[in-house]
Amino acid sequence: MYKDRYDAAKKLIPELEKYKGNKDAIILAIPRGALELGVVLRDELSLPLDIVVTKKIGAPGNEEYAIGSVGPDGESQISKEATTAYGIPQEYIDDEAQRLKHVIKRRYEDYRGDKELPDLKDKIVIVVDDGIATGFTTLAAVQYIRRQKAKKIVLAVPVAATDSYEKLKKEVDEMICLDVREDFFAVGQFYQTFGQVSDDEAKKMLDFTNRDS
Repeated sequence: MYKDRYDAAKKLIPELEKYKGNKDAIILAIPRGALELGVVLRDELSLPLDIVVTKKIGAPGNEEYAIGSVGPDGESQISKEATTAYGIPQEYIDDEAQRLKHVIKRRYEDYRGDKELPDLKDKIVIVVDDGIATGFTTLAAVQYIRRQKAKKIVLAVPVAATDSYEKLKKEVDEMICLDVREDFFAVGQFYQTFGQVSDDEAKKMLDFTNRDS
């Protein structure tokens, strides 16, 4: 159990200490909550911080049930098992993927203005989230970073569901997870304080971290 995201970030630091000050490394936080961790890691490890925005595709009538996800470049990842089991038509998936592609574009513009996305080629990319439930949005982020030809992908999270951990550790070069749990219902259950981070708060955190860059 973590006190809050700040506490979780502090506990991740020893596992990431080897990357401190590495000129080829960058931290990418999955907004919005993970930016709270990202700011702590940025300050402690002397690394640049940015965001990677992905969106999950929810099932018809149940948006919380993820059947896939869309990455920053518009590429989508779909769970064949889920779509087959629930008989979800391809037209629905295509429409949602297209809609979310525009949502992601607007989110980047809102957070970053006209600033170019970071060049990830040959970089050590440390992906940070506050916890992993289904893992769909995290997987979309990892696969996007892979397509950008990163040298190494490190996924660092305080807690993850067992199934998601097993799936994601095969997709990254290094997986750092402090707590892998079978009894996983929601990320918030592992935090004493797990407040929502607003868009305005997230933008302020990103503005702060980017003001010298």
